[in-house]
Amino acid sequence: MTKTKKQRSVRVRVGVDTGGTFTDFVYADGKRLRIFKLASTPADPSLAITEGLRLIAEGTGARQSEIEVVHGTTVGTNALLERRGAKLALVTTAGFEDVLEIGRQTRPSLYDLNVGRAAPLVPRALRFGVQERVAANGEVLEELRDEELTALAETLREAKSESVAISLLFSFTHPEHERRIARALHALHIPLSVSHEILPEYREYERTSTVCINAYLQPLMSRYLERLSASAPSLRVMQSSGGGISARVAATEPVRTILSGPAGGVVGALEAMRHAGINNIITFDMGGTSTDVALCADGGINLTNEATIAGLPVAVPVMDIHTVGAGGGSIARVDAGGSLRVGPQSAGADPGPACYGRGRLPTVTDANLFLNRFGGNALLGGEFALDAERSRAALEDLASDMSRAAGRRVSAREAALGVVRIVNANMERALRRVSTERGYDPREFTLVSFGGAGGLHAVELARALRIQRVVVPLRPGALSAFGALESDVVKDLSRTVMLDAATAYEKLEGVFKQLERAARAALRHEGFANDKQRHERRVAARYRGQSFELEIDWKRSKNLIASFHEAHRARYSYAQEENAVEIVSARLRSTGVVRKPRATSSSKLAVKTMKASARVSAPVYFADKRGERVAVYYRDELTAGARLKSPCIITEYSSTTLVPADARAHVDPYGNLSIEL
Repeated sequence: MTKTKKQRSVRVRVGVDTGGTFTDFVYADGKRLRIFKLASTPADPSLAITEGLRLIAEGTGARQSEIEVVHGTTVGTNALLERRGAKLALVTTAGFEDVLEIGRQTRPSLYDLNVGRAAPLVPRALRFGVQERVAANGEVLEELRDEELTALAETLREAKSESVAISLLFSFTHPEHERRIARALHALHIPLSVSHEILPEYREYERTSTVCINAYLQPLMSRYLERLSASAPSLRVMQSSGGGISARVAATEPVRTILSGPAGGVVGALEAMRHAGINNIITFDMGGTSTDVALCADGGINLTNEATIAGLPVAVPVMDIHTVGAGGGSIARVDAGGSLRVGPQSAGADPGPACYGRGRLPTVTDANLFLNRFGGNALLGGEFALDAERSRAALEDLASDMSRAAGRRVSAREAALGVVRIVNANMERALRRVSTERGYDPREFTLVSFGGAGGLHAVELARALRIQRVVVPLRPGALSAFGALESDVVKDLSRTVMLDAATAYEKLEGVFKQLERAARAALRHEGFANDKQRHERRVAARYRGQSFELEIDWKRSKNLIASFHEAHRARYSYAQEENAVEIVSARLRSTGVVRKPRATSSSKLAVKTMKASARVSAPVYFADKRGERVAVYYRDELTAGARLKSPCIITEYSSTTLVPADARAHVDPYGNLSIEL
C-alpha cells in the first residue's frame, strides 16, 4: 500500500492479549474499533504480535514504529508455572536464609500428613546471609561491612548467578543496607531485585517470596520485552492490578504482570457494564487453556495482597482473580480409577483440539462441536474451518475408554455431554470460590461472559448458581485485548507504618504526601500532567493482635476506626468495637488517565423492539441427550432491541453463545447480548 502524508499521520492504538490458542488484537484508528485473531506462537509469543502489528500497519497506513501498543501477557505466568526462570541467588540477613522454605505454619491440606509445598525458587546453595541487623523501628544494631560485600560479589560471580534478589529483614524501615548491597553487586551486570523498591512492607516471608519471583522472571521478561519493543517502541504492559505500566518498568518489575492477561478481561468487562449501568458483576472468561473468574461489587475491582501463584505467595497488589485449568482446549480422559477427567492439561495452540486438524485427543471444543453447538463447522466468521470427523473419532476413542471403565456401552454423544458436564462443574466451583466463599450472594450479581468459549457454557453455569442474568458484551472473544486498550497507567505504592488508628491522622497524612510526590513524579515522567492524574488513598488495618488486615478507603472526612468496624462486620459478620485498631500499611493507587479510543462511544444505540430473524437452523444436543432444532443468528445482523427466539445460537467472529429454551435473549441499547433466565 502506498502511504500518503495523511496516512502516515494516522494515530493507531492497539490492545493485544496473548492466549494459549489465539493472540487477540483490538485496534482503534480514530474512526472504528476492529478486532482480529492470529494463531499464537507459544515458543515466542512476540512473533504473533509482530505479525499482527504488521497487518495493522498495512491496513491503516500507519507506521508500525508509531503504533501505541498495550499488551496483556502470560509470559511471566507461564515461566513461573513451568519453572523456566533464571538461575537465581538470594541475599538476606544472616540467619534468615531459609525463610522461603520455613514459610508459614498454615498447611495447604490440613489432614494430609505427607503434604508437600512448592519448591523454593532459590536452591539452598544460592542463599547468602550477610552480617547486618536493623531493629523493627529502623535502629541499626549491626552495621554492614564493606569487606563482606566485596566477598559476596566474588561469590556470586563464581556461582554464575543470572539474577539476584536482595531482601533484608527490616529494609522497609532502613533501606540503606540494601542500597549498599545493590551498589556492590552492580559490577556483576546482572538484574537486581531490591525489596525496599518493590515491596517496602513487613512480613519477611511474603516480601522475600515476591522479590524472588521478580528476580526469577526478570531476565526472561527483559529479553521478551526487548524483542517486542523493537517492533512496538510505544509499548505498555498490563499489570495484575488492572492498569498499564511502561515496558521499561515491566522489564524491571515483572512480578507485577503475572496476572496481566486476565486483568485486561476484568477491566474490559467493567468498562462495558459501566456504560450499561450494571455495577455488580461476576466476570467469566473462558479461553482456550483456562477460565478466569472475578467478582466486582459496586463497579470496583477487588484487589488483594495475599495472592498465591504456582504455590508461591505474591504480596504486590493483584486482582482477586481465580483461575482453573478449564478451557476449550482442556483434554478429556479416563483416569486410573475409571472416572472421566477434563483438564487441567490443555492441547493449547499446537496441536490444539482434534477439530483443528493436528491433534487427536478429545477436548471441550471437540465436545461442543460434536453436539453441534457452534451452529456450523467453522470459527472466526468462517475463516477457521473445523474438522468434525476428527472430533468424532477422538470422542469415539474416549467413549471406548469410558465403556471399558463403566462395563457398559457409552456412546460418543454421551461422552461429549459428559465432558461438558465435568468442565461446567470445574468452572462452577471457581465461580463459587469468588462469590459464596467470599460472603457474596451470586443471585445479586450479573454474570458477564466473554472469552472465545464462554458463551457456550455461561447460561448453564448461571442456572447452577441461580444467577438471573447473563450479559455477553460486544467483542467477547477479544474483551481482554479491549480491556488492555482501555486501561489507564497505574502506579501502586505502599509503606508499612504500624500506627494506632486513634492517633494516626497526622503521621498518615505525611506518609501519603511522600508517596504522592513519588507517584506524581513517576507519572509525569510517563507524560501525564498533574490534571491527568488521580490518587486514591487506602490503608491496611486490623484489630491489634490480629494476623491479617482489611483494606479500607482513607478519607479525611470519614472516621477511620468506624470505617474499619464497618468493613470488618461486612466481611466477617461481626465487629469488636471495644478493641484497638492498628494501621499496618499506607497504600496509594495512582492513575494516569489515558485518552480512550473515540470508537468506543458510550452513547446508546437506537432502540426498536423487534423479533430478530434467524438465518439458518441447526440440531443441537442439550443435557437431556435429545437433539433439538434451534435458530442460528449472526450477531453482526442484530440491532438494539432485537429479541431472539430461544433456543438459539448466536455466532460472531470471536465467540459463540448458546441460549437454551428456558432463557430469553435480547440486544440491549449498548449492543450487549442480555440473557434472562
